[in-house]
Amino acid sequence: VAPPRDLLITDPGLLGALDVEWKPPPHIQTFNECSVKYKFEYRNTGDRDWKVIFTRKLKFRVGFDLSRTAEVRLQTLLQGRCTDDVEVQSDWIYGTFQIPPQGKLESQVQNFHCIYHDWEYLKCTWQPGLLTPRGIHYGLYYWYEGLEHAVQCDHYVQEHGISVGCVLQNLSQAEYRDLNICVNGSAAATLLRPLYATLRLQNLAKPSAPKQLVLSVSGAEELLVAWSPPGGRMPSHCLEYEVQVAEDVGEATAAWAFVSTQMETALTISRANQSHISCVRVRGRTSIFCADQGFWSEWTQDCFSVSRKEDKQLFILIPVILSLSISLIIFMLICQCRKR
Repeated sequence: VAPPRDLLITDPGLLGALDVEWKPPPHIQTFNECSVKYKFEYRNTGDRDWKVIFTRKLKFRVGFDLSRTAEVRLQTLLQGRCTDDVEVQSDWIYGTFQIPPQGKLESQVQNFHCIYHDWEYLKCTWQPGLLTPRGIHYGLYYWYEGLEHAVQCDHYVQEHGISVGCVLQNLSQAEYRDLNICVNGSAAATLLRPLYATLRLQNLAKPSAPKQLVLSVSGAEELLVAWSPPGGRMPSHCLEYEVQVAEDVGEATAAWAFVSTQMETALTISRANQSHISCVRVRGRTSIFCADQGFWSEWTQDCFSVSRKEDKQLFILIPVILSLSISLIIFMLICQCRKR
């Protein structure tokens, strides 16, 4: 069987989503007793593995990093009565796509970083490139499936009159989809290298700290710890928590010890010794059931004082000793009075 024909890669201006289309091999209609499909593979130059799609379609839109060359390869697969049910594969056809490099690499923004706070808003920050001409203006553009065209950020973070960040809201439709981003810059008579990135919001989520941390001690000298999930749009079933405890803190820095990572919002901790002070802290992040990774929240911490058994015993002995002392003094006074 012959390979597909007229492989074409075009850029619709969606910051990394490229359209790939092709035509069937010649005389494919003669194989009416067989099914025809295509093995479509793509990657960026430098990637080790190909992403694979099996399809009967003749057009696909897939995502690439536009800062590197896009590579595509395609072959025809034929199977059925005309091949005695053996899959026949054609030769590969190949295609590439690359945006002509613009500006020097040193002019590209640095340290690009994004956090999806509480699943409510995305904050991306960056630093100016090593080559930063005067009067530079940075702009962030984004696109995800569902938008007709790329959209520019309308809420920039400024520092010394230069945009060094952007806050994007109302991105719920972009969750669990590719979010394509481009940070570009403009300056008089100077070309700057754009930065391209493809994000997954669920992998950038950072929840607020857990709320309403409550500590108590049971009669069996166990620590009972309970807390509430943070607010916001963060799905509670997507959260996991880390619990740490510190004992005998005193005036020194707390030596925190890991206790548990769990999805429940309550925990019982056995206290091996009768420490004077106990502190517990809890933080949360998106679990592996909802994301591949995520950022830990800040800690929620609380401490409380628990008397040692020795202190309790001493507390009981003090009134006994006082009573005996008073009784002894009264007895001595009575004796002295009788002698007179």
